[in-house]
Amino acid sequence: MGPETNLFTIALGLQAPWSVSDVRFDTKAKEIHFEIRFKPGTRFACPSCGAADQPVHDTRPRTWEHLRFFEHKAFIHASVPRVACSACGKTGQITVPWARSGSGFSQLFEAFVIALAKEMPVKAIADLLEIGDDRSWRVLDHYVPAARELEDFSDVTAVGIDETAARRGHNYITLFHDLKAGRLLFACEGHDAGTVKTFTADLRTHGGDPDAITAACIDMSRAYIAGIGRHLPNAAITFDRFHVIQLANAALEEVRRAEVREEPALKRSRWMWLKDKKKWTKKQIAQHHTLSRMQLKTGRAFRLKEALRDIFAAATTRAEAEERLTAWFRWARRSKLAPFKKLALTLKTHWDGILNSFESALSNGSVEAINGLIQAAKARARGYRKPRNLILMAYLISGKLSHLQASPYTTTSRAIVE
Repeated sequence: MGPETNLFTIALGLQAPWSVSDVRFDTKAKEIHFEIRFKPGTRFACPSCGAADQPVHDTRPRTWEHLRFFEHKAFIHASVPRVACSACGKTGQITVPWARSGSGFSQLFEAFVIALAKEMPVKAIADLLEIGDDRSWRVLDHYVPAARELEDFSDVTAVGIDETAARRGHNYITLFHDLKAGRLLFACEGHDAGTVKTFTADLRTHGGDPDAITAACIDMSRAYIAGIGRHLPNAAITFDRFHVIQLANAALEEVRRAEVREEPALKRSRWMWLKDKKKWTKKQIAQHHTLSRMQLKTGRAFRLKEALRDIFAAATTRAEAEERLTAWFRWARRSKLAPFKKLALTLKTHWDGILNSFESALSNGSVEAINGLIQAAKARARGYRKPRNLILMAYLISGKLSHLQASPYTTTSRAIVE
């Protein structure tokens, strides 16, 4: 063994009985090929029963793609032994230390794919590494579910439930989040009551207890309310305050759309009414100043919306919130604005769940933020062919999976401060 093979043995992280026996450069193809062998006479453990010290029966040639060395694509070649087990009587191929069984890539190469997938579309990764997107998805489809299997959900007590679009039309996935840890727990297709049942089954497989969940933060979906009632019996429902304000914004926009036909001055004012006042531009401040003097229905709707927002921002106790919401409810019902009269009845129907938010201090703000990251990934990829692929990416981006392959380029050393 020459000095160059010793160097590459160390570079590849190989240990006895494995070593690099030959290195070949193909300058025309820009490829480097490593021949790896095991020491003659080595005995291995049986891959079926684990019995140690079994003799080699024969070998099979295999090839794996590895991380690039500079501009060269790298390939590992080895004759992989099969052992004839004296304990169980089976003959099987061993698993080599640099690659998982059945893969055409080294583990470091797959770890690199996983690291890239957190930041860029799989198609772009496939083009960059010249491996095809189907092979890239197979890597993720192996490691992400395997990492999830090892996750512990035994301390989950508060969940946030939301849906996000998987593709155009009525295709949705439901996302279940751990509100305290800020991580995605579970995702599945659909957005009906059955998704909660599916979640509880998955929760149990990870050491969680549906009866231990004492709070669930959701929008006003009847399906989720029914699912929680059946499958999370101890969970007090909190209706997300962001969703309540979203409903108020929708009511405001409905008023504006109806009035703009009679008041052309309202054209191109939509975003001013919906935007947080603190973030108005100078142009929007001037626009509001002009429109507010016109005695518009939209102006009254805006004041109702802002008053509701102020209640959620300022009320510190359930009792204070109930008093202020009751006053707002009466105002909305007397407003002669049909969308807000309807909204007031909607809030009254979900009264306890809305008031719970002032006691639990829970919201789906972090859930919405994570969903934004998931949708951004979907937009970068220009959509996914299968909902399963979107679910895989959701786990990868927001699952905080602690058992994934680490990036080969992540340093594990600590800086020494003198």
